[in-house]
This record gives sequence, C-alpha cells and structure tokens, in this order.
Amino acid sequence: MSKLTMSLLALSLAAAPLVGQEIPRKAGQFSIQVPNAKPIALADYKGKPVVLAFILTTCPHCRHCVELLNKLQPEYAKRGLNIVASAIDLNAATAVPLFLRYLHPPFPVGFNDPNAVLAFAGYPPTRLPHMPILLFIDRQGTVREQHEGAESTYFGDQEEQSLRKSMDTLLTPAKTALRKTTAARSKQ
Repeated sequence: MSKLTMSLLALSLAAAPLVGQEIPRKAGQFSIQVPNAKPIALADYKGKPVVLAFILTTCPHCRHCVELLNKLQPEYAKRGLNIVASAIDLNAATAVPLFLRYLHPPFPVGFNDPNAVLAFAGYPPTRLPHMPILLFIDRQGTVREQHEGAESTYFGDQEEQSLRKSMDTLLTPAKTALRKTTAARSKQ
C-alpha cells in the first residue's frame, strides 16, 4: 500500500465518529469464554439487568474501571444487578487468570475474540474504540447505554458517579411499566 493510501486510511479512521452505535438495541446472543469453566452465555442473565464490561487486561483505564465495579458490585448485586467482564486482549486466555489473581473481581471475567466483541458492540471493523467499553443491558435484553473510554464526560474523575447513575437508571423500572402497574391497581 502506498504512503498516500495509508495516510488516507489513517485519516478516515481518525475521523470516524466516537459513537455510532444504535441505542437502544437488542443485545442479541453472546457468550464469554472462561478459563477452565464453561462459557457464560448472556442468555443466562435473561430477565436480569447486566453491566457488560469489555476490557484489556493491561489497560490502566480498564483496570481502574474494574476496580470501581469491584467496589460497587456488592451494593448493586443486592438490588439485582449483574456484572460480567470480558478481556479482548490478543493473549486474553493466558492474561485473564493473572488479571483475576491481581484484582479479585467478585463477578465473572472471561475473554473473547476482539472482532466478535467489536461486532457485538456495534462497531464497524475499521473502528477501534478506546477501552473499556461498557454496555448496560436491561431485563428485556436491550442495550440501554453504551460507553467507551474516550468519553471524557463519563470516565475520568467522575467515573464512579457515572457508573452509579447508569446502574441506578438500569435498575429503575421504565415509567411506562410503572404507569401500567398503577393503572392495573386502580382497576382493582
């Protein structure tokens, strides 16, 4: 490939929008490989809200995000929230066990092929997002929010508050469902 072609390709990738994923959207089928265990299917969480974190085991931002999820998990698990993480490093199968020993997350962490994750998260093959990528999936299996590491308004100093807000929103019943329940009680 010529230098001009490479330069144009680099410019087109750099100019790609940071977000372009359709929200809300159905999460679809997805499984996470787990070292020395059976894969975790997203379908196993049917009817339960899930935070799905895609990480790199060597990424400092990803480690920080997992540390925050570690901190928040006991509080939010009591409210029915599930957290699952998947490493997408090229050597993730060997990196995940070390990552688990270092951070001791109280939620499942596995690994996936990076291309499968990017497709599942709605990224075109030419777009490499900043890590981590967080998907907030409601009880109906709909991705309600998606955030990637490049979002300075979500990550950074306010990351814990951002996570709490997203998790609280995910656990709050939709207003339409609340209205239907209230209407049904009024008829009784």
